[in-house]
Amino acid sequence: MKAIVCTDYGSPDVLQLKEVEKPAPKDNEVLVRIHATTVTAAHTMMRKGVPYFGRLFTGLTRPKHAIPGTELAGVVEAVGKDVTHFKVGDQVFGATDLEGGCNAEYTCVPEDGVLAAKPANLGYGEVATMIDGALTSMHFLRDKGHIQRGQRVLINGASGSVGSAAVQLAKFFEAEVTGVCSTKNIELVKSLGADEVIDYTREDFTQSGQTYDIIFDAVGKSSFPQCKRSLKPQGVYLTTVAGLPAMAHTLWTSIVGGKKAVFGAAGLRPTKEKVDDLVLLKELIETRTMEPVIDRCYPLEQVADAHRYVDTGHKRGNIAITVA
Repeated sequence: MKAIVCTDYGSPDVLQLKEVEKPAPKDNEVLVRIHATTVTAAHTMMRKGVPYFGRLFTGLTRPKHAIPGTELAGVVEAVGKDVTHFKVGDQVFGATDLEGGCNAEYTCVPEDGVLAAKPANLGYGEVATMIDGALTSMHFLRDKGHIQRGQRVLINGASGSVGSAAVQLAKFFEAEVTGVCSTKNIELVKSLGADEVIDYTREDFTQSGQTYDIIFDAVGKSSFPQCKRSLKPQGVYLTTVAGLPAMAHTLWTSIVGGKKAVFGAAGLRPTKEKVDDLVLLKELIETRTMEPVIDRCYPLEQVADAHRYVDTGHKRGNIAITVA
C-alpha cells in the first residue's frame, strides 16, 4: 500500500511517499481503508519534534511511529475474530492519536479505540477534518474551562482548526462568543456564530478593557500574564500550546489567586472519553450544529506540500488529505 513515511524529525522533506506492507488486523482490531485524513498544526509540530519534551511520547531521537497522521475517515475492510461492534463495509471515522498511521491507504484500529460510525450527511474529507478541532475544543471548553450558559468567552485564533470548532461549540454551550482573527477571516468567524469579532491586526483584545469568563488561546499566540487583566475575577485562561511557561502558570494559579491558567493534553485523555466525544461530534454534525471549515485539499502524494502550507501559519480552518 502507499503511505507517507517519516523516519527523522525535520522539514517537510522528511515526509516520503513509499510502498509499505499492508497491515493485517489483530483479533481485536479493524482494518480501515482510509478515504481521507488531515494535516494539522499538531502534525507539523510532531514532524519537527517540538516542543522537545513531547519527544517523550513521540520518540526521543526520531519518530517512534514511521507513518504520521492521526485522523481518519474510511470504510472497514476487515475485522479481527474478536470484533463484534464493527463489520466489513461500515463507514467510520476516528483518531489514532500518538500511534499515527493515518497518512496511508490502510491502518488498523482497535475495536475499543477512538472509532465511531461516520456521520451520514458529510463526505469523508469533511468529517476527517472536524475530529481534531472538535475533540480538542470539547476538552478545553467543557472539561477544563467548565463553560456555562451566558458566560463571555473569547477564542483567540478563531479561524483555525481548533478555533473554528471552539466558536461553534461555545455557541452550542450557549455562551456569548468573541472571536479573534485577521481581517480576511472576519466574515468566516461571524458565519460560525461569533457574537463579536476582533481583528487582531487593528486591535489588541488585551487592551480593550473588556473582561471574559474564559479566554481560550487556540493558537498559542498569547500568555496568561498578557491576558490576566482581561479575565473576570474567577476567569480561566486556556491554551493548547504546551511549554514551560504555560505549565508554570498552571501550577502557580492552581495554588494562588482566583484567576486560573489551565493547560490540557486532549490527546492523552482516556480512550472512553474521546469515544464519547466522537459520538457527540457525530450528533452535532448530523444536526448541522457544527460545520466543517476546509481551506485546502491535497492528495496523499502531496502531504509534504500540505505541511509546508500549514507551516506558513496562515491556514484557515482545516486541511484535508484525500487517500482513496
